[in-house]
Amino acid sequence: MARRLRSVELDFAGSAPVRLVFTARVSAGPGAVYRALAEDVSAMPAWFSAVTAARSLDGGAGREVRLRGGVFFRETILAADPGERYAYRVDETNTPGPGALLEEWRLVPSGSGTLVRWTMASEGPTGFRRVMRAARPGVGQSFKRAMRKLDRRLAATATA
Repeated sequence: MARRLRSVELDFAGSAPVRLVFTARVSAGPGAVYRALAEDVSAMPAWFSAVTAARSLDGGAGREVRLRGGVFFRETILAADPGERYAYRVDETNTPGPGALLEEWRLVPSGSGTLVRWTMASEGPTGFRRVMRAARPGVGQSFKRAMRKLDRRLAATATA
């Protein structure tokens, strides 16, 4: 059953009680990475294996994302700055625990590629916060694998 989370704004990415922040470098430029994140939403499962389905909603103002294990998120896009930043908050989910969730993707030119910084900001009861902190290594590995797959995918489309 879906439940509503607290509505947060962009500043939550820096002030949340739990912030998981990961970085990786990809060979593609910021514009290509941004398009993969923000415009080619339905292809996300091809490069982020935790995601089983993703689709844009409301003409791109929102998204619905489904993860392995049956978890789903209904999200509102808070920032869509091409080549720079993509951020969204979770408005509804079927997972217990979180009181608020926000994710922010920052894209910074780095040599001939892009430094991708992903921040997962959350709040919830003590038990949830402990679980999120304990999950940091696994989430980090999932992110690194996703960035390697995205890098290969973008390189293949650039040469096609």
